[in-house]
Amino acid sequence: MTRVIRIEALDPAAFAAFGDVIAASGEPDRIINQERCGRWHDLARLRAADGRLGLSLFRSVARKLPFELTFVERHRLGSQAFMPLAADPYLAIVCPDEEGRPGQPRAFLASGGEGVNYLPGTWHAVLTPLAEATLFAVIDRIADDSSDDDTEVHEFETPYRIER
Repeated sequence: MTRVIRIEALDPAAFAAFGDVIAASGEPDRIINQERCGRWHDLARLRAADGRLGLSLFRSVARKLPFELTFVERHRLGSQAFMPLAADPYLAIVCPDEEGRPGQPRAFLASGGEGVNYLPGTWHAVLTPLAEATLFAVIDRIADDSSDDDTEVHEFETPYRIER
């Protein structure tokens, strides 16, 4: 039997326990470059326990709704910030940690102008664009040793169906 999760709007307060919403909303925090540029300053709590933070590009194939969620993953040693490079919507699917295991998933609908930053240890689904294959800029922990894989995967015994 599949369990159903309804998609929620991406709200910074609702998402705060899992990470940060990255968006240029409201007026900029600072005006720079001879008053020709607005800066929304320090929008994500980026972290790396060791190693360093790096910038990568990810291309993810589009998913169709309803989407069957069969697994989530997490990275304990660093945050992961995802910023879409297209205007298409995507899902940010996260779970609270319940004694080392993922709890009830939540699915947030993000617009193409909104990014998310998952805090270290946050259970999350893979990238889930809803329109086209989407390119994302990603800032995350880059290990100094290529054998250091900080990815922990949890497969659900019963999948969840994500729908509107």
